[in-house]
Amino acid sequence: MKKTALVTGAAGGIGLEFCNVCALNGYNLLLIDINFQSLEIAKSSLESLYSVDIKIFSQDLSDPEATNSICSFIDREHIEVELLFNNAGFGNFGYFAQSSWAKDKAMLQVHMVTATELMKRILPGMVERKVGYILNNASVAAFVPGPLMSTYHASKAYLLNFSQALANEVRANGVHVAVLCPGMTRTNFAKSNGNENPNIKFNIADAKSVAEFGYEGLMSGKVVLIPGFWNKLSAFLPRLLSRNRVANMVGNIQRKNHAKRIDGKAAEPISLEKAS
Repeated sequence: MKKTALVTGAAGGIGLEFCNVCALNGYNLLLIDINFQSLEIAKSSLESLYSVDIKIFSQDLSDPEATNSICSFIDREHIEVELLFNNAGFGNFGYFAQSSWAKDKAMLQVHMVTATELMKRILPGMVERKVGYILNNASVAAFVPGPLMSTYHASKAYLLNFSQALANEVRANGVHVAVLCPGMTRTNFAKSNGNENPNIKFNIADAKSVAEFGYEGLMSGKVVLIPGFWNKLSAFLPRLLSRNRVANMVGNIQRKNHAKRIDGKAAEPISLEKAS
């Protein structure tokens, strides 16, 4: 049975570029995304470039039954997943007291619960076969507290810590686990959060280079993968400064970004009087 790479959030951005890398390296593909039309376009594009088998499955990963649906599809299609890339994700930009709980809850489900459940269901087969690769897409945000994106940063910190622990558990079983921690990348992520015009623009990577970096790091056996000098420096900051100071720094940047939101959702900062 030919090896298959399962990629969530595969219809665009880092996910689609990662599919290109996997196909180039001989993997069949299972593309998972919420947008069926975009999946069909991605499938057509990949099939024009590579001679691999490509399957698509449209699924909202914030649905608590998402993993059951995906695994049922895998069983029906007799797919053997050798590589799992938990890439799907989104953010919720704004003051926690004012932002949408429905969006926060969906994001936490996608980043943490569904991603973890997919690993729980797919990992035993990898261990039994003594070969497998798992890559979780966290963020450089995982290393620092993030005012105005507090739940996003916290969910990525979960992925970072869980991936490091799991890598240690399964390395003797022929399974490699890594966590990718990119900084700002040219995708639709920022636009969807109303943060399309951030104040810091000099450190924005392209999705292709991030995907290639993630694949190469995973295959080389590394665990924590941080592309770019400035991102490595950001990840190191809490070791140099207090976490409170880093939170203040990030908060000041994010407040400036929030004040110029282009989606009409900018809000006044919460004062101590309003919060009390």
